[in-house]
Amino acid sequence: MTSHSTLLAEAIQLAQTLGIRVRQEFLDGAGGGHCIVAAGKLLLLDVTQPTEEQLRDVADALRTETQLWKHDISPQLAQRLQLTEAA
Repeated sequence: MTSHSTLLAEAIQLAQTLGIRVRQEFLDGAGGGHCIVAAGKLLLLDVTQPTEEQLRDVADALRTETQLWKHDISPQLAQRLQLTEAA
């Protein structure tokens, strides 16, 4: 079983590979999310949130990427993306 922190690291790396700027900030529990800004896509992660919540934010951003499935993705992350999408 792959830990949430391992999946989070893989998901962040994949997001960066897909051209999403990832910022990990201390937001004091405000939560994170993704958006499009003038410089492209930005994913803001709140490091005060549990790893599971951060992983959910990254998964949400990844699911919007049309080139996602052209990259190598671990079976655990692929399953997570599908499970999160159905939730």
